[in-house]
Amino acid sequence: MIMRTIQVEQITETIKEMCIEANHFLADDMKQALSRAKESEESPLGRQILEQLQENLQIAGNDMIPICQDTGMAVIFMEIGQDVHFTGGILEDAINEGVRRGYTEGFLRKSVVGDPLERQNTKDNTPAIIHYEIVEGDKVNITVAPKGFGSENMSRIFMLKPADGIEGVKEAVLQAVRDAGPNACPPMVVGVGIGGTFEKCALLAKKALTRPVNQRSEIPYVKELEEELLERINASGIGPGGLGGTMTAFAVNINTYPTHIAGLPVAVNICCHVNRHSVRTI
Repeated sequence: MIMRTIQVEQITETIKEMCIEANHFLADDMKQALSRAKESEESPLGRQILEQLQENLQIAGNDMIPICQDTGMAVIFMEIGQDVHFTGGILEDAINEGVRRGYTEGFLRKSVVGDPLERQNTKDNTPAIIHYEIVEGDKVNITVAPKGFGSENMSRIFMLKPADGIEGVKEAVLQAVRDAGPNACPPMVVGVGIGGTFEKCALLAKKALTRPVNQRSEIPYVKELEEELLERINASGIGPGGLGGTMTAFAVNINTYPTHIAGLPVAVNICCHVNRHSVRTI
């Protein structure tokens, strides 16, 4: 077996570029979703808000201004081929160095505090939240998803009973969205994780936000659930900016995982209308 060698400096430089890219340019799937939302929004005020959001995005791209003042905490998914060998340093240090360079050289707001209670700013937006997955092959797939906390604070975990079933899951998701209201900067993307354990369902929900919003689940009943929940959320009347309308969410993305006979964990991770993410493969 021939191992592929990757210098960690390449990881650092790539993540630096991705942090800057994700904070200045909307991903293609989100651009398309915003355009579709503007065409289908029935409320005149809602359409006006969506037009303003599009104008904001155009200004951000043209003038290299962040698309949101909250440039988020860097969440990074690393899918690492098992035939890859890293040299030149510690991978985690290299990832955080990429975030440090991206946020300082890109003049992005530094929003991370080094201790949750003492709350002294780290001044470079590190450390990142890093999730590793070992996969087949000799490639490294990187997703950088800066997560603002207006929407993150609206996210929920529900430890349901198995008897609550699919109706209980639906009600949990709808309750989380209702409680979020305007605070998550709608139209939102709703990531849902069902199954696993307390922490696994949260990770499933977070990763669901990185799936393109025009892609439905390959599992038939999950696809139906995504479509039903999206329809019901958009019928809630929350609308763009929380000011009423028919476009409260762009998508509901659901990931599932096996779980214990005694549990039905459900996590709802909500993201605002920009749902920032950048994906690259090395």
